[in-house]
Amino acid sequence: MRIVIAAVGKFRHGPERQLYDSYIERLSWPVTLVEVELRGRLPDARRKAAEAEKLLGAVTEGATLIALDEHGSELTSQAFATRIGRWRDDGVRDLAFAIGGADGLDRSVLDRADLALALGRLTWPHMMARAMLAEQLYRASTILSGHPYHRD
Repeated sequence: MRIVIAAVGKFRHGPERQLYDSYIERLSWPVTLVEVELRGRLPDARRKAAEAEKLLGAVTEGATLIALDEHGSELTSQAFATRIGRWRDDGVRDLAFAIGGADGLDRSVLDRADLALALGRLTWPHMMARAMLAEQLYRASTILSGHPYHRD
């Protein structure tokens, strides 16, 4: 199974990037980070639509898309792992995660998504959301393999 994380904005060097990298490097699934940026100023609605176009452009046809959205479902780590395991067992080859910009995701991304997922009800900086997603992907992989990293 291949994973794409499509995110608005550019990762800089720093602790969030180091944390993200430390979890991604441990995964047996290949992960590609696709960062999208817009140049120039656009009204909020047009910017979100343009970001959505770029995010969706990073998602391969037929991929299962998970949109990170504050209004999405809150899953336990075990439930998240179970969902990934089910997709894997059903033959899903590509998982894609979309992380929006400062104003969130455009409706077109949410409508395309197979799952809208919240990382809790708190608001997180976008770069931290990437690191938290990376950790949860690693945790899911350890749950699915029976590794003791996750404790109930």
